[in-house]
Amino acid sequence: MRNTVPTRSAVLAGPRAARIDDEPVEQALAARTLRDRSGAYADEIRRLLDATYAVMRRTGDLDPRVSDIVRESGLSNQAFYRHFRSKDELLVALLADGQRKLVDTLRAHMDDVAPGVARVRAWVEVVLAQAQHRAAAANTRPFAINGLRLADRFPAEWSASRDELLAPLRSALVEAGADPADAPLVYHLAMGTMQEALVRRLAPTGEDVARVVDTAFALVSRTRGAAATEGSESTRQRASDPRGGGGYSAAERVSEQ
Repeated sequence: MRNTVPTRSAVLAGPRAARIDDEPVEQALAARTLRDRSGAYADEIRRLLDATYAVMRRTGDLDPRVSDIVRESGLSNQAFYRHFRSKDELLVALLADGQRKLVDTLRAHMDDVAPGVARVRAWVEVVLAQAQHRAAAANTRPFAINGLRLADRFPAEWSASRDELLAPLRSALVEAGADPADAPLVYHLAMGTMQEALVRRLAPTGEDVARVVDTAFALVSRTRGAAATEGSESTRQRASDPRGGGGYSAAERVSEQ
């Protein structure tokens, strides 16, 4: 019986084989192995992120110990360092994860209302809802308390995070006939109010939300005149009816993150 050397096609054959005629066998097999493991690795990363949130909620500390995170996740040190070279890298990933959830919530809530003034109001509502819902507040509080420290340690990531939050607000201000350059004013007003509420462990009320929105409208109303009045009156109505006659309130959307 003649001995034969299996061809590359034979080596790569099977239900998961890919067409990689121009790729060396070792690279093709390595890529297939990584694809097979990607789901398991993604699950490990999610467990590590969720465990970090849990430890930070419990301790209120932005610097949880790796040993505590690993214990909470039920994984090993090897699993941790397979995905993160340091705890700082984990914190950057955590910042990006929270940012993605918040931006998705912002866009969903803003898309539910008419362009312009109503979307500026919706943006403020979602930001303040971070301090209204218990679980969201627990996740956000360590970042609020240590925000300046985080910005100092990761300036590029912090700036990118801020810009991503500002983008839908700038668009809403343009739609409302206001100057998008005023977006940082509204941002600092809403974020400052939210952070103070988190530090004091007080949930903003509907009237608190309305007051912040009224002040935001006053800041950006130089070119809008009646639009500011419209925004103020509409916000007062939403303070007593947070669903605005239908759909989800900002706090309900945040609770689903």
